Amino acid sequence: MDISEHTQISQLPTQALSLKLARPPIPMTHQPNWKIDKVNPVHDLVICLAGGGRYRIEDDDITLSPGDAMLIPAYTRFRGQYAGDGSTYRGVAQHFSLALFGRDDVLGQMRLRRSVALADWQVMEPLVSHYRATSAGATATLMQHHQFMVILLTFLGSAFLGWREAAQDRPQSQDLLSMQIMFVASRLAADPVGSGVDEAMQSVSFNPDYFRRAFRDRIGMTPQKYRELKRMEFAVSRLGQGHSVKQVAAELGYSDPYFFSRMFKRYIGSNPASYQLRRGGMDPDAPSAPVA
Repeated sequence: MDISEHTQISQLPTQALSLKLARPPIPMTHQPNWKIDKVNPVHDLVICLAGGGRYRIEDDDITLSPGDAMLIPAYTRFRGQYAGDGSTYRGVAQHFSLALFGRDDVLGQMRLRRSVALADWQVMEPLVSHYRATSAGATATLMQHHQFMVILLTFLGSAFLGWREAAQDRPQSQDLLSMQIMFVASRLAADPVGSGVDEAMQSVSFNPDYFRRAFRDRIGMTPQKYRELKRMEFAVSRLGQGHSVKQVAAELGYSDPYFFSRMFKRYIGSNPASYQLRRGGMDPDAPSAPVA
């Protein structure tokens, strides 16, 4: 399972991942005498905004600087101390869990770097700072859930090294089934032009008919319909970039633009020409009449 095929977690349907914040964000403000020695029963994502901190997790020594993020897995002892130049060590920490289809701990199945520099820090820094500023309150809010999911996915995009072998080789179980559904859905979403359903299901260890039924139960549609939805979402993006209906249909392998238009309307709600008109453009190659 390589990263190019199976790390498109952000492409999964919203019902696949269940994020739970154990508490509101923790605003860190630490002076040179700060130290900590602790174990948390949930995962902890720590992000540095200013100054610096030094941590010891198992056999790893980690120093965080502004823009760095670190994941401390649940039930893992960690020690921390100030590592700045006299200025305040400031950041945010969030205790959380992330389940797949309400069952499996997703992060427990991943091999991750302990710490990374968050990508697009110029964009992320205002979001993280705002997230830190919303720490007041007894419980986490809906907005905090949405904001933290963006932050967490950004971290995972840089920290992911691969899936643990145990995640692929465990005895057939509902947890393994959930992981394989995620793999297939991720692959179909990541490669809407190339990957067919049979190709995406090559590594599935369950009976194909049983797997398709389980996929439909968890995702809400069959693998084939899910693939077609992702292909039409890809078409929306291409049309929005100015490509003609004929060009997009050919790119997706449709020899008949009228058939492509019917599929587009079925999944998107309007035909491609109408969509382009709403976007302010006009496609001379589009079918001349609306297609039902």
